[in-house]
Amino acid sequence: MKNKNETKKYYLDESDMPTKWYNIQADLAKPLEPGLSPITMKPLTPDDLAPLFPMALIMQEVSQERFIDIPEEVLEYYRQFRPTPLIRAYELENLLKTKAKIYYKYEGVSAPGSHKANTALAQAYYNKKEGVERLTTETGAGQWGSALSYACNLFDLQCKVYMVKASFEQKPYRKFMMQMYNGQVVASPSNDTEAGREILKKDPNCPGSLGIAIGEAVEDALKNENTKYSLGSVLNFVLMHQTIIGQEVKKQLELMDEKPDVMIGCVGGGSNFAGFAFPYVGEKLKGKNEIRFVAVEPEACPTLTKGVFAYDFGDTAKLAPVAKMYTLGHDFIPDAIHAGGLRYHGMAPLISKLLDEKVIEAKAYPQTKCFDAALKFARTEGIIPAPESSHAIAAAIDEALRYRNEEKTIVFNLSGHGHFDMSAYDAYLSGKLKDADYSGDKLNACLKNLPKI
Repeated sequence: MKNKNETKKYYLDESDMPTKWYNIQADLAKPLEPGLSPITMKPLTPDDLAPLFPMALIMQEVSQERFIDIPEEVLEYYRQFRPTPLIRAYELENLLKTKAKIYYKYEGVSAPGSHKANTALAQAYYNKKEGVERLTTETGAGQWGSALSYACNLFDLQCKVYMVKASFEQKPYRKFMMQMYNGQVVASPSNDTEAGREILKKDPNCPGSLGIAIGEAVEDALKNENTKYSLGSVLNFVLMHQTIIGQEVKKQLELMDEKPDVMIGCVGGGSNFAGFAFPYVGEKLKGKNEIRFVAVEPEACPTLTKGVFAYDFGDTAKLAPVAKMYTLGHDFIPDAIHAGGLRYHGMAPLISKLLDEKVIEAKAYPQTKCFDAALKFARTEGIIPAPESSHAIAAAIDEALRYRNEEKTIVFNLSGHGHFDMSAYDAYLSGKLKDADYSGDKLNACLKNLPKI
């Protein structure tokens, strides 16, 4: 048994909380390829993005400044749940009989229950400051929709959430949570938009996808006055807002005189992985560390491991900006796995670029392996993880077994709790949960529809 008194300083004081976001664009050897207008296929301008986002966020999207101040109003709300704890998983280590040390950064302590609040509060603040009255968005499993509803309620904004139908039906309590925060929620595809009606006409039983829900939310924002669109992942400024996570991890590990050998996060659009890893990735780009960064996705939606690095639309309706990223094709609709937040056809351009340049790694896992890992974690560490976060746990377990006889330090991001995912755990415990794999034929068909740039 390992001595639990070895490490005591898991928590930071409020005074230790970072006051700036880290922008990895300042440290890239080569800048990102520009995003393109879905209408002209020419590089985006601020005017192209103005109908969707407030100007402050547009400027953050293209900024090359290394650190950007976090507004005091946002810091005030951050202080309600930040800094979040970094915890040593002693019991899990003992179960695995490994010499490796396992730490996890627990983001489930925020009010809505995940890391998503870090950018939701920032986006609501900037929109409110520029006179916006209403935000539209999509959500997969509901964590982002919950976070944005929470933030909009605090900043007195209306919020309309298009929730992927598969998750809308699987996770009703997420819907209730959004409604308690004054959010309006509909299942996507819906009859509220032209994009939704068109899809339902072709397939009334369509389970939906993040690509479809994004298209509906963008259409809604473009057609309504004083309304902007809000995105919970993928965009540069969203990933930047999340870097408060990794900056805290750096301080916490330094207090314990620890240096990570492996850092792990689940990926759908990429925000929690980026926020957790980018402060260390930036150092790797300067030759200051040799950390392995592992991004873990579901086998049913293998964007990084089976997709192509190409320009593609961010949504099924072809209304959102076109980005150079790893993609399965904007028409790709993954099977209705329980990790609804990871069912996105594309990936953040920043993460895509880093994978293409072999700065980070990517792995894909089936959902039964992830739920098995989640159960081990819950029974040893006591926290019930979100199905999305279970992908990071599964990879951390694999790494701990790989280094069973070495004193490596493995750190992963536990991006949210799974208290509203009991139907998924019920399906797993009762033996009803099945692995879903992507269809090679379906993928090939979708990749043929990539825009010609």
